[in-house]
Amino acid sequence: MKFNKTLVTLAVVGSCLSSQAVLADSLSANASVANNYIWRGLTQTMNEPAVSGGIDYASDSGFYAGTWASNVKYGAADNFSYEHDVYFGYAGESGDISYDVGYLYYNYDEAAGFDFGEIYGTIGYGSFSATLYVLANAEPDETDFFEVEDGVFEDGDFGFGSTTYISLDYGFALESGTEIGLHVGSHQGDFNEAFNGVPGDYRDFSVSVAKDGFAFVISTTDLDDAGDDDPYDNDAIKYTVSYSVDFEL
Repeated sequence: MKFNKTLVTLAVVGSCLSSQAVLADSLSANASVANNYIWRGLTQTMNEPAVSGGIDYASDSGFYAGTWASNVKYGAADNFSYEHDVYFGYAGESGDISYDVGYLYYNYDEAAGFDFGEIYGTIGYGSFSATLYVLANAEPDETDFFEVEDGVFEDGDFGFGSTTYISLDYGFALESGTEIGLHVGSHQGDFNEAFNGVPGDYRDFSVSVAKDGFAFVISTTDLDDAGDDDPYDNDAIKYTVSYSVDFEL
């Protein structure tokens, strides 16, 4: 289920959390290829392609659990060659109201030293959803410091609740079956500056069009231009094209 992260954490982020979990007892898998891996408006592959996939279990009780993996790349050193996530939660719905709460752990190469976990909660009404992600634990905080440059270290102060991300999403389907998603997100806290090298507080926006496994997403942020030597271009408008498949096991 991993929220189709290679699709830019678009409007599906809020709705997918609930949709996977309300299925009857099932075991499913997914795979995706994209020209970029965008997470909360930021590239996780230095604007290069990503291949990802995952396995999910969903119970008719509302409990779900899963795992997801993708290639990633940060900087010339490329210390992070992969991201492997594990998550579990509980979701349900009553009439037009849906809800989902859970925990998500992001695991990277041992050399990276930046594993972290979040708790999240989603409330949906009809086609609208709002999700709050709260930093629960972070490896730099556990080790009391992290390396920002060769031989230069800073204190890691990334305790519970020190960083949050709020996502507002709206999605709807056309008569043709094409799905449209609108997303706005807001990040607060210092962890993302250490992890992704951007200022602690910023906002991201995206519009997505998806049908039959194909998706096209336009995304951007309100970050300032970091200059010509910025390999990430996180302030620029990005265009992501992807194809995903899902199948029952």
